[in-house]
Amino acid sequence: MTFNDISRRGLVLLGCGKMGSAMLAGWVRDGLDPKAVWVIDPQPSDWLLDQGVHVNQSLPPQPALILVAVKPQLMEQALPQIGAFGNAPETVILSVAAGTPIKTYEDMLGAKTPVIRAMPNTPAAIGKGITAMSANSHVTDGQLQVADQLLKAIGQTVRCEVEAQLDAVTGVSGSGPAYVFYMIDALAAAGRAQGLSSDMAMQLAKATVAGAGALAETSEETPEQLRVNVTSPNGTTQAGLEVLMNEGSGLGPLMENTVAAAADRSRELASG
Repeated sequence: MTFNDISRRGLVLLGCGKMGSAMLAGWVRDGLDPKAVWVIDPQPSDWLLDQGVHVNQSLPPQPALILVAVKPQLMEQALPQIGAFGNAPETVILSVAAGTPIKTYEDMLGAKTPVIRAMPNTPAAIGKGITAMSANSHVTDGQLQVADQLLKAIGQTVRCEVEAQLDAVTGVSGSGPAYVFYMIDALAAAGRAQGLSSDMAMQLAKATVAGAGALAETSEETPEQLRVNVTSPNGTTQAGLEVLMNEGSGLGPLMENTVAAAADRSRELASG
């Protein structure tokens, strides 16, 4: 399957909220013809209606790929709308629904349905996301490659060795942006407590987190080495890090507990 197959056979979006819209915007930006896209959404946004895609119209007979981007609690209501494509080897189901295991699709659509489960995150909206994928045995290498190409429109991609790893992925990168946003708020609040204005504290916090993240991503040095580079002996950074790196109450154990809680909740959702 190639991008030509998508243009010829069509791509279907089941649900087009924030994540679906971000992905669609990336695909159109990369040259996908909107006329090759069909969207099923009970409440289409004005933005979606302006994209030139088919909205809530009859679906093509053999779409190359169906993106499932509905909330998990709506899955039982939504999936029957694509039931005709179950057990169809030529149509792959690509799910970005959190906490919905591959078995759910196999049970509802057919045991031989090609299914790829993916976990993107919200920076996908600006093309800076990262998505992890896991597929069942009915997905071909070609289908995996096309899914990978489609997901690269919204950022980086990684492949999990086993589906169970997606729970940990959810705890790290799926939920991770919320942790970082909270950290920005907390850093700004700490600046205000030291006498900075609200606007200045927030500007400093946002730029510091964004800049440090960009440096960590592009540098050949590890985050640990980058930390060492800015930590002078007995200096201000060391004083702050002694609090942040406390083995009992510092960021390390707090982050471990945070990711574990999110991963455990992902497992609970997957188990029903």
